[in-house]
Amino acid sequence: MIDRRLVANFDWLLLALVLALGACGVANLYSAASSFHGGGTPVFLKQSYWIGLGVGVMMAVAVVGPQRLSTIAYPFYGLVVVLLIAVLFWGKVVGGSQRWLVLGPVVLQPSELARLAVVLMLATYFQRRDQSEPYRLLQLLPPLGLAFVPALLILKEPDLGTCLLVLIVAVSVILVNGVKLRDLAIASVGLILVLPVGWRFMKDYQKRRIFSFLDPESDPLGSAYHLIQSKIAVGSGQFTGKGFMAGTQTQLHFLPEQHTDFAFSVLAEEWGFMGAMVVLLLLAGIIYRGLSTAYRAKDRQGLLLVVGATALIFWPAIINVGMVLGLFPVVGIPLPFISYGGSSLITTMAALGLIQGVAMRRFVFHSRR
Repeated sequence: MIDRRLVANFDWLLLALVLALGACGVANLYSAASSFHGGGTPVFLKQSYWIGLGVGVMMAVAVVGPQRLSTIAYPFYGLVVVLLIAVLFWGKVVGGSQRWLVLGPVVLQPSELARLAVVLMLATYFQRRDQSEPYRLLQLLPPLGLAFVPALLILKEPDLGTCLLVLIVAVSVILVNGVKLRDLAIASVGLILVLPVGWRFMKDYQKRRIFSFLDPESDPLGSAYHLIQSKIAVGSGQFTGKGFMAGTQTQLHFLPEQHTDFAFSVLAEEWGFMGAMVVLLLLAGIIYRGLSTAYRAKDRQGLLLVVGATALIFWPAIINVGMVLGLFPVVGIPLPFISYGGSSLITTMAALGLIQGVAMRRFVFHSRR
């Protein structure tokens, strides 16, 4: 039997924000893909199905709760690593990238699950260690190494954006535990020093994206095409937008990847600054509810899970919006709830389930280490 206090502490406002944002995403996809004439189920309908399934996943994760999830954290992490290795051998190749596993009727992107697996693994790792002092760099090598394993496998696909996202989320969770300032400074300097080495391992198209970000006019019909068309779409929306399904950049197909990575550009063109602000405020509301739950978490595990889950939404939103506005290089990160993608949406909803699970159990007393 479910404790009535669990239901009473369920964050209904968070659920309302998620559903409102999901509805904005479905409407935007209806316009973005309205002129596609391919067969099969329309994209906006498939996104609706994913949202419905995602709500079920969120509820299931919330009901299971953080304590029970910690018992499967390492097996889940191991399963995701196996799936990432399988992708490198038997993955489906699309656009030069090998990121998807075809499992019967389901097409799975294990790199999306990796973000969730790393959060669960790190929360369990630190929860089992009683340490009141800030961590030293040497003490952080094991959890960092565990985070690097899936990140490197994702980089091999190649998917630089998701690889960096996994590491950023991992660092967000680690920093919450506390790190000695001197060690943090050493790590920062070390990161800067290895950047030239990382550049040597980047693919040519990834380097061209960096150059195009710094100088979009250098290759307007090639590597900079996405960025230039996105900035035109966003800028042409002005304050109130051109109207639903009336965006010329979108409907005339000047804007590439308009239902995935550049879905926010479609929204900004058709609904203008006002529409974009509504979506950003809904995202900010979700992040605020996550941080509020983290502040009120009763134990270290709950705190780390919620911080990691909130980071899973915060960082993709920041990177995607910055990407379509030309503030960051194009790295192929979808905008949560707005961009089409089943694996991404289910992962995000599972992260929300972690937040709900901790919020529902905030009446339970645990010592906060």
